Amino acid sequence: MERHYVSEISPSMDGNTVNVYGWVESIRDLGSLKFIVLRDMTGTIQMVVKKGAIDAGTSKIIDSVSREFVVKVRCLVKKNEKAPGGRELLPKDIEIVSVSETNFPTDITDRTKSHLDTRLDWRPLDLRNTKNAAIFRLQSKIVSAFHEFFQGNGFVHTFTPSIMGNPAESGSEVFPVVYFNKQAFLRQDPQLHRQLTVAGGLDKVYEIGPSWRAELSHTVKHLCEHRTCAAEIGFIEDEYDVIKLEESMIVNIFKKLSENAKNGLETLGVRISAPKAPFPILEFPEIYGILESMGKKLKRGSDLDTESEKLLAKYVMEKYGSEFFFVNKIPFSIKPFYVMRDDETEYARSVDLYFREIEMSSGGQREHRYDNLMKNIKEKKLDAAGLEWFTKFFKLGGIPPHGGFSIGIERLTKQIANIENVREAVLFPRDPERLVP
Repeated sequence: MERHYVSEISPSMDGNTVNVYGWVESIRDLGSLKFIVLRDMTGTIQMVVKKGAIDAGTSKIIDSVSREFVVKVRCLVKKNEKAPGGRELLPKDIEIVSVSETNFPTDITDRTKSHLDTRLDWRPLDLRNTKNAAIFRLQSKIVSAFHEFFQGNGFVHTFTPSIMGNPAESGSEVFPVVYFNKQAFLRQDPQLHRQLTVAGGLDKVYEIGPSWRAELSHTVKHLCEHRTCAAEIGFIEDEYDVIKLEESMIVNIFKKLSENAKNGLETLGVRISAPKAPFPILEFPEIYGILESMGKKLKRGSDLDTESEKLLAKYVMEKYGSEFFFVNKIPFSIKPFYVMRDDETEYARSVDLYFREIEMSSGGQREHRYDNLMKNIKEKKLDAAGLEWFTKFFKLGGIPPHGGFSIGIERLTKQIANIENVREAVLFPRDPERLVP
Protein backbone atom coordinates (compact mmCIF):
# COMPACT_ATOMS: atom_id res chain seq x y z
CA MET A 1 0.00 0.00 0.00
CA GLU A 2 1.12 3.52 -0.73
CA ARG A 3 1.90 5.23 2.54
CA HIS A 4 0.78 8.73 3.46
CA TYR A 5 2.62 10.60 6.19
CA VAL A 6 0.52 12.68 8.54
CA SER A 7 2.10 15.93 7.34
CA GLU A 8 0.98 15.12 3.79
CA ILE A 9 -2.71 14.89 4.68
CA SER A 10 -4.51 18.21 4.25
CA PRO A 11 -8.17 19.38 4.31
CA SER A 12 -8.02 19.68 0.52
CA MET A 13 -7.84 15.85 0.37
CA ASP A 14 -11.43 15.62 1.64
CA GLY A 15 -13.00 12.39 0.33
CA ASN A 16 -9.68 10.74 -0.59
CA THR A 17 -8.60 7.36 0.75
CA VAL A 18 -5.18 7.28 2.45
CA ASN A 19 -3.03 4.69 4.15
CA VAL A 20 -1.48 5.75 7.46
CA TYR A 21 1.17 3.81 9.36
CA GLY A 22 2.12 4.78 12.89
CA TRP A 23 1.63 4.57 16.63
CA VAL A 24 -1.54 4.99 18.66
CA GLU A 25 -0.82 8.00 20.85
CA SER A 26 -4.12 8.25 22.72
CA ILE A 27 -7.64 6.83 22.81
CA ARG A 28 -10.78 8.63 24.03
CA ASP A 29 -13.93 6.48 24.17
CA LEU A 30 -17.26 8.31 24.41
CA GLY A 31 -19.40 5.26 23.70
CA SER A 32 -20.94 6.09 20.35
CA LEU A 33 -17.74 7.85 19.30
CA LYS A 34 -14.12 6.89 19.74
CA PHE A 35 -11.28 9.34 19.07
CA ILE A 36 -7.88 7.80 18.34
CA VAL A 37 -4.82 9.98 17.80
CA LEU A 38 -2.28 8.42 15.43
CA ARG A 39 1.36 9.54 15.35
CA ASP A 40 4.16 9.13 12.85
CA MET A 41 7.50 10.89 12.53
CA THR A 42 5.87 13.95 10.94
CA GLY A 43 3.11 14.63 13.47
CA THR A 44 -0.29 13.49 14.74
CA ILE A 45 -3.78 13.17 13.29
CA GLN A 46 -7.18 12.38 14.76
CA MET A 47 -9.12 9.28 13.69
CA VAL A 48 -12.84 9.18 14.50
CA VAL A 49 -14.61 5.84 14.89
CA LYS A 50 -18.42 5.99 14.78
CA LYS A 51 -20.28 3.08 16.29
CA GLY A 52 -22.08 1.12 13.55
CA ALA A 53 -20.27 2.94 10.74
CA ILE A 54 -17.70 0.16 10.19
CA ASP A 55 -17.95 -3.60 9.84
CA ALA A 56 -17.87 -5.86 12.90
CA GLY A 57 -14.42 -7.29 12.15
CA THR A 58 -12.75 -3.88 11.88
CA SER A 59 -14.64 -2.67 14.96
CA LYS A 60 -13.37 -5.65 16.96
CA ILE A 61 -9.76 -4.94 15.99
CA ILE A 62 -10.13 -1.26 16.90
CA ASP A 63 -11.58 -2.23 20.30
CA SER A 64 -8.44 -4.31 21.00
CA VAL A 65 -6.02 -1.47 20.21
CA SER A 66 -4.13 0.20 23.08
CA ARG A 67 -1.67 3.09 23.41
CA GLU A 68 1.59 2.72 21.49
CA PHE A 69 0.34 -0.16 19.35
CA VAL A 70 1.75 0.07 15.83
CA VAL A 71 -1.02 0.03 13.25
CA LYS A 72 -1.73 0.32 9.53
CA VAL A 73 -5.02 2.05 8.78
CA ARG A 74 -6.84 2.62 5.50
CA CYS A 75 -8.93 5.73 6.03
CA LEU A 76 -11.16 8.28 4.38
CA VAL A 77 -10.02 11.89 4.80
CA LYS A 78 -12.74 14.21 6.08
CA LYS A 79 -12.46 17.97 6.24
CA ASN A 80 -13.35 19.23 9.72
CA GLU A 81 -12.45 22.77 10.80
CA LYS A 82 -12.89 21.83 14.47
CA ALA A 83 -10.36 18.97 14.26
CA PRO A 84 -6.60 19.59 14.76
CA GLY A 85 -5.15 20.56 11.40
CA GLY A 86 -8.64 20.99 9.93
CA ARG A 87 -8.97 17.34 8.93
CA GLU A 88 -9.63 13.93 10.45
CA LEU A 89 -9.68 10.28 9.39
CA LEU A 90 -12.57 7.82 9.17
CA PRO A 91 -11.24 4.22 9.25
CA LYS A 92 -12.18 1.65 6.61
CA ASP A 93 -9.95 -1.16 7.87
CA ILE A 94 -7.07 -1.56 10.31
CA GLU A 95 -4.17 -3.94 10.89
CA ILE A 96 -2.26 -4.29 14.17
CA VAL A 97 1.41 -4.54 13.25
CA SER A 98 2.90 -4.66 16.75
CA VAL A 99 1.46 -4.70 20.27
CA SER A 100 2.79 -2.75 23.24
CA GLU A 101 2.89 -3.08 26.99
CA THR A 102 0.68 -0.64 28.85
CA ASN A 103 3.10 0.44 31.61
CA PHE A 104 6.11 2.38 30.34
CA PRO A 105 9.15 3.24 32.52
CA THR A 106 9.02 6.83 31.25
CA ASP A 107 6.06 9.05 30.47
CA ILE A 108 6.15 9.96 26.79
CA THR A 109 3.12 12.23 27.09
CA ASP A 110 4.84 14.82 29.35
CA ARG A 111 1.87 14.72 31.71
CA THR A 112 4.33 13.47 34.32
CA LYS A 113 7.82 14.86 33.89
CA SER A 114 10.38 12.04 33.84
CA HIS A 115 13.95 12.58 35.05
CA LEU A 116 16.41 13.10 32.19
CA ASP A 117 18.49 10.05 33.21
CA THR A 118 15.38 7.87 33.05
CA ARG A 119 14.46 9.31 29.67
CA LEU A 120 17.94 8.60 28.30
CA ASP A 121 17.90 5.06 29.72
CA TRP A 122 14.75 4.50 27.64
CA ARG A 123 15.63 6.80 24.77
CA PRO A 124 13.70 5.04 21.97
CA LEU A 125 10.52 5.48 24.02
CA ASP A 126 11.46 9.06 24.86
CA LEU A 127 11.75 9.89 21.15
CA ARG A 128 8.08 9.04 20.68
CA ASN A 129 7.34 12.32 22.41
CA THR A 130 6.62 14.76 19.59
CA LYS A 131 8.56 17.59 21.23
CA ASN A 132 11.64 15.46 21.86
CA ALA A 133 11.61 14.17 18.28
CA ALA A 134 11.32 17.77 17.03
CA ILE A 135 14.78 18.51 18.47
CA PHE A 136 16.33 16.09 15.99
CA ARG A 137 14.27 17.26 13.06
CA LEU A 138 15.60 20.73 13.87
CA GLN A 139 19.14 19.39 14.17
CA SER A 140 18.82 17.78 10.75
CA LYS A 141 17.82 21.16 9.30
CA ILE A 142 20.84 22.78 11.00
CA VAL A 143 23.21 20.26 9.41
CA SER A 144 21.55 20.74 6.01
CA ALA A 145 22.08 24.49 6.39
CA PHE A 146 25.79 23.90 7.13
CA HIS A 147 26.15 21.90 3.92
CA GLU A 148 24.20 24.40 1.86
CA PHE A 149 26.27 27.34 3.12
CA PHE A 150 29.67 25.78 2.52
CA GLN A 151 28.79 24.14 -0.78
CA GLY A 152 27.36 27.44 -1.95
CA ASN A 153 30.59 29.23 -1.07
CA GLY A 154 32.97 26.91 -2.90
CA PHE A 155 34.13 24.76 0.02
CA VAL A 156 35.06 21.10 -0.46
CA HIS A 157 33.45 18.59 1.90
CA THR A 158 36.20 16.40 3.33
CA PHE A 159 36.66 13.52 5.80
CA THR A 160 39.65 13.30 8.13
CA PRO A 161 40.73 10.45 10.45
CA SER A 162 38.97 9.73 13.74
CA ILE A 163 41.89 7.62 14.94
CA MET A 164 45.11 9.48 15.70
CA GLY A 165 48.61 8.10 16.13
CA ASN A 166 49.46 10.96 18.51
CA PRO A 167 47.24 13.25 20.60
CA ALA A 168 47.05 16.73 19.10
CA GLU A 169 46.58 18.52 22.41
CA SER A 170 46.62 17.42 26.04
CA GLY A 171 47.28 13.70 26.37
CA SER A 172 45.15 13.57 29.52
CA GLU A 173 41.99 14.53 27.61
CA VAL A 174 42.08 11.84 24.92
CA PHE A 175 40.66 8.32 24.82
CA PRO A 176 43.31 5.67 24.07
CA VAL A 177 42.26 2.81 21.80
CA VAL A 178 43.97 -0.45 20.83
CA TYR A 179 45.04 -0.33 17.21
CA PHE A 180 46.35 -3.80 16.39
CA ASN A 181 49.58 -3.94 18.43
CA LYS A 182 49.84 -0.17 18.95
CA GLN A 183 48.19 2.49 21.06
CA ALA A 184 46.18 5.09 19.23
CA PHE A 185 43.75 7.84 20.26
CA LEU A 186 40.28 9.05 19.35
CA ARG A 187 40.59 12.53 17.96
CA GLN A 188 39.70 15.60 20.00
CA ASP A 189 39.22 17.64 16.82
CA PRO A 190 40.10 17.10 13.13
CA GLN A 191 42.11 20.30 13.37
CA LEU A 192 45.57 19.22 12.25
CA HIS A 193 44.43 17.18 9.28
CA ARG A 194 42.30 20.08 8.07
CA GLN A 195 45.41 22.24 8.13
CA LEU A 196 47.34 19.64 6.17
CA THR A 197 44.52 19.56 3.62
CA VAL A 198 44.94 23.32 3.14
CA ALA A 199 48.69 22.72 2.85
CA GLY A 200 47.87 20.28 0.05
CA GLY A 201 46.16 23.01 -1.96
CA LEU A 202 42.51 22.48 -1.02
CA ASP A 203 42.33 25.86 0.67
CA LYS A 204 38.57 25.91 1.39
CA VAL A 205 37.41 22.78 3.20
CA TYR A 206 34.79 21.78 5.72
CA GLU A 207 33.89 18.63 7.60
CA ILE A 208 31.02 17.34 9.73
CA GLY A 209 31.82 14.50 12.09
CA PRO A 210 32.42 13.24 15.63
CA SER A 211 35.11 14.17 18.12
CA TRP A 212 35.90 12.90 21.61
CA ARG A 213 37.22 14.52 24.76
CA ALA A 214 38.00 12.61 27.94
CA GLU A 215 36.85 15.25 30.40
CA LEU A 216 35.22 14.33 33.71
CA SER A 217 32.69 17.11 33.23
CA HIS A 218 29.12 16.82 34.44
CA THR A 219 27.78 20.17 33.27
CA VAL A 220 24.75 20.79 31.04
CA LYS A 221 27.06 21.75 28.15
CA HIS A 222 29.76 19.03 28.11
CA LEU A 223 29.85 15.65 26.37
CA CYS A 224 32.56 13.03 25.93
CA GLU A 225 31.45 12.43 22.34
CA HIS A 226 30.11 15.27 20.25
CA ARG A 227 29.73 16.29 16.63
CA THR A 228 31.11 19.41 15.01
CA CYS A 229 31.04 21.31 11.78
CA ALA A 230 34.61 22.40 11.15
CA ALA A 231 35.94 24.67 8.42
CA GLU A 232 39.41 25.73 7.29
CA ILE A 233 40.30 28.42 4.77
CA GLY A 234 43.63 29.51 3.28
CA PHE A 235 45.02 32.84 2.17
CA ILE A 236 43.54 34.86 5.03
CA GLU A 237 44.86 38.19 6.26
CA ASP A 238 44.23 37.45 9.92
CA GLU A 239 41.68 35.94 12.34
CA TYR A 240 39.12 38.60 11.42
CA ASP A 241 38.61 36.82 8.08
CA VAL A 242 37.66 33.72 10.06
CA ILE A 243 35.26 35.78 12.16
CA LYS A 244 33.56 37.11 9.02
CA LEU A 245 33.18 33.60 7.61
CA GLU A 246 31.64 32.16 10.77
CA GLU A 247 29.40 35.18 11.26
CA SER A 248 28.07 34.82 7.72
CA MET A 249 27.47 31.10 8.31
CA ILE A 250 25.43 31.72 11.48
CA VAL A 251 23.25 34.37 9.84
CA ASN A 252 22.63 32.04 6.91
CA ILE A 253 21.68 29.11 9.18
CA PHE A 254 19.13 31.19 11.07
CA LYS A 255 17.61 32.43 7.82
CA LYS A 256 17.29 28.87 6.54
CA LEU A 257 15.75 27.62 9.79
CA SER A 258 13.25 30.48 9.74
CA GLU A 259 12.20 29.34 6.26
CA ASN A 260 12.50 25.55 6.46
CA ALA A 261 12.05 24.51 10.09
CA LYS A 262 8.86 26.35 11.05
CA ASN A 263 6.95 23.25 12.17
CA GLY A 264 9.77 21.95 14.36
CA LEU A 265 10.36 25.35 15.94
CA GLU A 266 6.65 25.75 16.57
CA THR A 267 6.50 22.32 18.24
CA LEU A 268 9.38 23.38 20.50
CA GLY A 269 7.73 26.71 21.26
CA VAL A 270 10.69 28.62 19.80
CA ARG A 271 10.69 31.72 17.62
CA ILE A 272 13.90 32.79 15.88
CA SER A 273 15.09 35.41 13.43
CA ALA A 274 18.42 35.96 11.73
CA PRO A 275 20.84 37.81 14.03
CA LYS A 276 22.17 41.15 12.87
CA ALA A 277 25.76 41.32 11.68
CA PRO A 278 28.40 42.27 12.53
CA PHE A 279 28.51 40.49 15.89
CA PRO A 280 30.28 42.30 18.74
CA ILE A 281 33.93 41.33 19.22
CA LEU A 282 35.35 41.44 22.76
CA GLU A 283 39.11 41.12 23.11
CA PHE A 284 41.63 40.36 25.81
CA PRO A 285 43.06 42.06 27.82
CA GLU A 286 40.17 44.57 27.70
CA ILE A 287 37.82 41.75 28.75
CA TYR A 288 39.44 41.70 32.19
CA GLY A 289 38.48 45.34 32.59
CA ILE A 290 34.90 44.73 31.47
CA LEU A 291 34.53 41.94 34.01
CA GLU A 292 36.12 44.00 36.76
CA SER A 293 33.62 46.81 36.11
CA MET A 294 30.89 44.20 36.67
CA GLY A 295 32.37 43.07 39.97
CA LYS A 296 34.29 40.06 38.67
CA LYS A 297 38.07 40.12 39.14
CA LEU A 298 39.77 37.56 36.93
CA LYS A 299 43.49 36.88 37.12
CA ARG A 300 45.38 38.16 34.08
CA GLY A 301 46.30 35.32 31.75
CA SER A 302 43.46 33.09 32.93
CA ASP A 303 40.58 31.76 30.85
CA LEU A 304 36.92 32.67 31.24
CA ASP A 305 34.98 30.73 33.84
CA THR A 306 31.22 30.10 33.75
CA GLU A 307 30.42 33.22 35.78
CA SER A 308 32.54 35.36 33.45
CA GLU A 309 30.78 33.98 30.39
CA LYS A 310 27.38 34.83 31.86
CA LEU A 311 28.53 38.35 32.73
CA LEU A 312 29.91 38.96 29.23
CA ALA A 313 26.66 37.72 27.68
CA LYS A 314 24.76 40.16 29.88
CA TYR A 315 27.18 42.97 28.96
CA VAL A 316 26.80 42.31 25.21
CA MET A 317 23.02 42.11 25.38
CA GLU A 318 22.75 45.37 27.34
CA LYS A 319 25.28 47.28 25.22
CA TYR A 320 24.75 45.80 21.75
CA GLY A 321 21.42 43.94 21.96
CA SER A 322 23.04 40.82 20.54
CA GLU A 323 22.83 37.17 21.61
CA PHE A 324 25.97 36.40 19.61
CA PHE A 325 29.48 37.70 20.26
CA PHE A 326 33.09 36.76 19.62
CA VAL A 327 35.89 36.60 22.17
CA ASN A 328 39.28 37.25 20.57
CA LYS A 329 42.95 37.49 21.53
CA ILE A 330 42.70 34.71 24.12
CA PRO A 331 45.83 34.24 26.28
CA PHE A 332 48.31 32.10 24.36
CA SER A 333 49.28 30.19 27.49
CA ILE A 334 45.91 28.38 27.53
CA LYS A 335 45.71 27.65 23.77
CA PRO A 336 47.11 24.73 21.71
CA PHE A 337 50.49 24.92 19.99
CA TYR A 338 49.05 25.32 16.48
CA VAL A 339 47.38 28.66 17.29
CA MET A 340 49.13 31.77 15.98
CA ARG A 341 50.48 33.98 18.70
CA ASP A 342 50.22 37.73 18.35
CA ASP A 343 53.85 38.69 17.66
CA GLU A 344 53.77 41.67 19.99
CA THR A 345 51.81 40.35 22.97
CA GLU A 346 51.09 37.33 25.20
CA TYR A 347 47.77 36.80 23.44
CA ALA A 348 46.77 34.54 20.54
CA ARG A 349 44.84 35.12 17.36
CA SER A 350 42.30 32.73 18.80
CA VAL A 351 38.54 33.27 18.56
CA ASP A 352 35.57 31.75 20.39
CA LEU A 353 31.96 32.34 19.33
CA TYR A 354 29.31 32.64 22.06
CA PHE A 355 25.56 32.27 21.71
CA ARG A 356 24.19 33.88 24.85
CA GLU A 357 26.46 32.60 27.65
CA ILE A 358 27.49 29.30 25.97
CA GLU A 359 30.66 28.88 23.90
CA MET A 360 29.69 27.52 20.48
CA SER A 361 33.00 27.27 18.70
CA SER A 362 36.73 27.69 18.91
CA GLY A 363 38.89 28.89 16.05
CA GLY A 364 41.11 31.62 14.73
CA GLN A 365 44.32 31.92 12.77
CA ARG A 366 46.78 29.02 12.73
CA GLU A 367 50.55 29.28 12.85
CA HIS A 368 51.87 28.55 9.35
CA ARG A 369 55.51 29.58 9.94
CA TYR A 370 57.69 26.58 10.76
CA ASP A 371 60.09 28.32 13.17
CA ASN A 372 57.23 29.83 15.15
CA LEU A 373 55.42 26.50 15.19
CA MET A 374 58.45 24.72 16.66
CA LYS A 375 58.86 27.54 19.17
CA ASN A 376 55.26 27.03 20.27
CA ILE A 377 55.79 23.29 20.67
CA LYS A 378 58.85 23.91 22.83
CA GLU A 379 57.04 26.51 24.94
CA LYS A 380 54.13 24.10 25.49
CA LYS A 381 56.64 21.37 26.46
CA LEU A 382 55.30 18.97 23.86
CA ASP A 383 57.12 16.08 22.19
CA ALA A 384 58.46 17.54 18.93
CA ALA A 385 59.29 14.09 17.54
CA GLY A 386 55.73 12.91 18.16
CA LEU A 387 54.38 15.85 16.16
CA GLU A 388 56.83 15.57 13.27
CA TRP A 389 54.17 13.88 11.12
CA PHE A 390 52.43 17.27 11.19
CA THR A 391 55.27 19.81 11.39
CA LYS A 392 57.45 18.35 8.63
CA PHE A 393 55.09 19.72 6.00
CA PHE A 394 55.51 23.22 7.43
CA LYS A 395 59.30 22.81 7.25
CA LEU A 396 58.99 22.22 3.53
CA GLY A 397 57.20 25.57 3.26
CA GLY A 398 54.70 26.79 0.73
CA ILE A 399 51.84 26.89 3.23
CA PRO A 400 49.60 29.98 3.08
CA PRO A 401 48.26 31.87 6.10
CA HIS A 402 45.14 30.01 7.12
CA GLY A 403 42.56 29.62 9.83
CA GLY A 404 39.22 28.14 10.69
CA PHE A 405 36.84 27.07 13.41
CA SER A 406 34.94 24.11 14.80
CA ILE A 407 31.37 24.61 16.02
CA GLY A 408 29.51 22.13 18.21
CA ILE A 409 26.35 20.85 16.52
CA GLU A 410 24.69 19.67 19.73
CA ARG A 411 25.48 22.90 21.56
CA LEU A 412 24.07 24.96 18.72
CA THR A 413 20.95 22.78 18.69
CA LYS A 414 20.60 23.19 22.46
CA GLN A 415 20.72 26.96 22.27
CA ILE A 416 18.41 27.31 19.28
CA ALA A 417 15.87 24.86 20.74
CA ASN A 418 16.18 26.60 24.10
CA ILE A 419 16.61 23.33 26.01
CA GLU A 420 18.40 23.05 29.32
CA ASN A 421 20.84 20.15 28.85
CA VAL A 422 22.96 19.39 25.79
CA ARG A 423 22.29 15.66 26.33
CA GLU A 424 18.74 16.29 25.12
CA ALA A 425 20.23 17.26 21.75
CA VAL A 426 22.03 13.90 21.38
CA LEU A 427 20.22 10.74 20.38
CA PHE A 428 22.35 8.50 22.59
CA PRO A 429 24.73 10.72 24.61
CA ARG A 430 28.12 9.68 25.93
CA ASP A 431 29.32 11.28 29.15
CA PRO A 432 31.58 10.05 31.99
CA GLU A 433 28.85 7.69 33.28
CA ARG A 434 26.82 6.81 30.19
CA LEU A 435 27.90 4.24 27.62
CA VAL A 436 24.55 2.55 26.91
CA PRO A 437 22.13 2.36 25.22
